[in-house]
Amino acid sequence: MAASHGPFDSILRQHQRKWLRRLIRAVLLVSVIFISFLVVELLDVERMAEGVPAVISLVQEMFPPDFSRFPQWIEPIIDTLAMSVAGTAIAIGISLPLSFLGASNTTPHPVLFYSARMVLNVTRAIPELILGMILVAAVGFGKLPGALALGIHSIGMLGKFFAEAIELSDQAPVEAARSVGATEPQVIVHSILPQVLPQMADVTFYRWEYNFRASMVLGAVGAGGIGLEIISALRILKYQQVSALLIMVLVMVTIVDSLSSYLRKGFVQ
Repeated sequence: MAASHGPFDSILRQHQRKWLRRLIRAVLLVSVIFISFLVVELLDVERMAEGVPAVISLVQEMFPPDFSRFPQWIEPIIDTLAMSVAGTAIAIGISLPLSFLGASNTTPHPVLFYSARMVLNVTRAIPELILGMILVAAVGFGKLPGALALGIHSIGMLGKFFAEAIELSDQAPVEAARSVGATEPQVIVHSILPQVLPQMADVTFYRWEYNFRASMVLGAVGAGGIGLEIISALRILKYQQVSALLIMVLVMVTIVDSLSSYLRKGFVQ
């Protein structure tokens, strides 16, 4: 009788050990989150309560929005949009070849594989805001350092996702192309790219949306665009202009998101 229950008892013990491991992981995760809350003082109720009146007062000072400088804001908005497009285009041009070198199933040599991966890791590791500060110091204020910062940081992000899509592509068409004597460039163009192009386009448009938002933050370090106008208005305490600028940003983000979704459908479907 005991022997008949042996397999069942073994399965039950495995199930219990599995749930115990999950419980331990959950407790560790909750502990880390709780400690993080303590470190950043999110649980400081007294301090949070003292900040509420200040926030309410600031919001009250931001209304009604002041659009009196709207004509002067059109050019910075165009600059912000141009920075996001240029930065994304730079990233695509560099990350695409790096992704094929950094994918295990298309790289011609392990040295090139690890070199490409290193480049993608380095460019992804440095935030665009830090890159913006460095490039502003190098080439001066304006839109150029902003576009370069967005492009360099996006190389790592796009390249990583491109390489993963290439590695997950179906190898059957690749092997079929190689079996009939196709060269590696022909294999990539005719067997791999048609599979991964929709995923690449999807990631690219999402990255463009992100770059548009990030380009506004770069204005804080002198990289031009509408972000610089927001920082300038904050410095001179023109909170009504700040609220007007934020409304314009919201409208532009909505337009960019809608346009990105429309273009994404055209490439993916």
